[in-house]
Amino acid sequence: MRICLAALAAALLALAAPALAQTAPWPTRPIKIIVNYQPGGSTDNATRPYTQPLAAILGQQVVIENKGGASGAIGLEAAAKSPPDGYTFVTTPVASPVIVPQARKVGYDTFKDLAPVSRFADYTVILTAHPSLGVSSIPELVALSKRKPGTLNLGGVGVGTLTQLIAIMLNKQSGTDIAYVPYRGAGEALPDFLAGVVQLYLDPNAMPHVQAGKVKLISVVDSARLSEYPDVPMLSELYPELDFVGWMGMYAPAGTPPDIIRKMSDAMNKVSATPEMAATLQKFGLRPRQSSPEQFAADTKRDWDRYGAIIREAKITMD
Repeated sequence: MRICLAALAAALLALAAPALAQTAPWPTRPIKIIVNYQPGGSTDNATRPYTQPLAAILGQQVVIENKGGASGAIGLEAAAKSPPDGYTFVTTPVASPVIVPQARKVGYDTFKDLAPVSRFADYTVILTAHPSLGVSSIPELVALSKRKPGTLNLGGVGVGTLTQLIAIMLNKQSGTDIAYVPYRGAGEALPDFLAGVVQLYLDPNAMPHVQAGKVKLISVVDSARLSEYPDVPMLSELYPELDFVGWMGMYAPAGTPPDIIRKMSDAMNKVSATPEMAATLQKFGLRPRQSSPEQFAADTKRDWDRYGAIIREAKITMD
């Protein structure tokens, strides 16, 4: 009888273990956020300010691990293959989960291997010109490009990225032939632009240099003009098909418990709602936003369909 009772107790404990694991407090140890681009780029600039406020809310240290390369695909693959235990997340711009997988073979499936957590920031893609170029508006840029065809170049982050799609669509809509120069990360591209190696640049991390008067802001890609630069038009005002909005999102490995995803999403939303975060991100051409996992999943699918059509028409391939 004692043997039977012991066996029964062991069986009951085994059955109860999953339930106990699900109700165990989270987090109980440090949380890692993989940033899928290099330090100094816009994804890093968007993510790093969240770590300390998140740590205060969640009660555990939040650390960043930069895994750049392959237009963000290396970092997303690392996250997708991480244990779905709530201790690994990844932050990424729209390109890596939406554009890159439609232009090359990657080691992850956006919809099967990643669980949306939060669209935590939007970014204004700013088109800036080196002062040596001598242009201050899109009409002036278009006129110069047509007057000197094949002489202008534009720096951006990677192949198969939102900046590349913008460059392609700008050429298509304006009739220009500005060459797109892809860099591995914004941290590498920005110094070349400031040195005049490339004459034009598409990335929000140039904003501090616009504010310092070192480069010229000639247009923005967003849903509204920048409040601090009300006279600078959106590209979509001149070319309606360029009504893109870039975003930064957080994903977890698929299989991460839904209650953990919800708790992290809520924590991100709390931080995004603070005036301090709005002021911090504004310096980098970013603005915080709040979203649920469900809303972010819908945004991912919508942009997958839209950008996929452009990729197929332009025959963009990274292989």
